[in-house]
Amino acid sequence: MALTIGVDVGGTKVAAGVVDDRGTILEKVRRPTPSTNPKETAETIAEVVDLLKGKYAEVSAVGLGAAGFVDETRSHVLFAPNLAWREEPIREKVEHLVGLPVVVENDGNATAWGEAKFGAGRGENFLVLVALGTGIGGGIIINGELYRGRFGIGAEMGHFRAVPDGRRCGCGNRGCWEQYASGNALVHEARDLARVAPAMAGRLLELGGGRPEGISGPEVSQAAREGDKAALECFRTIAHWAGQGLADLSAILDPGAFIIGGGLSDAGDLLLDPIRVAFEEALTGRGHRPLPDIRIAELGSAAGIVGAADLARVRPLHEASV
Repeated sequence: MALTIGVDVGGTKVAAGVVDDRGTILEKVRRPTPSTNPKETAETIAEVVDLLKGKYAEVSAVGLGAAGFVDETRSHVLFAPNLAWREEPIREKVEHLVGLPVVVENDGNATAWGEAKFGAGRGENFLVLVALGTGIGGGIIINGELYRGRFGIGAEMGHFRAVPDGRRCGCGNRGCWEQYASGNALVHEARDLARVAPAMAGRLLELGGGRPEGISGPEVSQAAREGDKAALECFRTIAHWAGQGLADLSAILDPGAFIIGGGLSDAGDLLLDPIRVAFEEALTGRGHRPLPDIRIAELGSAAGIVGAADLARVRPLHEASV
């Protein structure tokens, strides 16, 4: 078996796993991320890699999925919103510490690759992964290869502006898509509804301890599964924005499939059914073109580890399937 290590580095945790060439994680470890200290972050990555390498001596390379802008050489993190990485030469640092070749990739790209190779995107060489989590991340596969853009920082789809001068976004702009179609957006809708129409949002308020500020994503999902009208309305609102965004992406990229991941995807058909309706209503040329499939991701939180590990030994999908 060809073994590599995938590492998923986020603002709160460093998760790593030994992965075989079938996409199976043989063993995982996890550590808190010392997010304010670049040196300690590199050392934590090295710690988990060394731990796994000590148990699997045949490991040949490391794939590092980073939540930030990764340059075109796949060696530097130019900017990471939840880490103290600015122009950080993370590949060189980790290679020096662990003594193995390292490939650095954006975490959304790594997740997209994992789903394309081993998950819900198997067999599709043109796909878009959209991760509806706290914000919106994603990755794009074109003709079996990751699309990274000229400078390596493509596919930041959560920050195309869906509403001119709309809600303020953490990126510094206003009206970004993730402000309307993410987990944070779902909570925003639920709390807003609870404030202006408390009688309608009675179940949401009950689950939130009687206060709009107590309502979080799990409470909205629970109420929606119970059939609560207010919660279902919140999901329909988010799905409307998500479906419109997918239609815009489809007009530009024409994928064969959209893979919906992230925490919101746990809602399943509660989210997917209204997304499909909104997508078809907004799609340009509807009725005169093939429709891409819209499906839920399969690998869950493991996708980033699996994808990063595989990208350390990658061939294009259309070659890998031969």
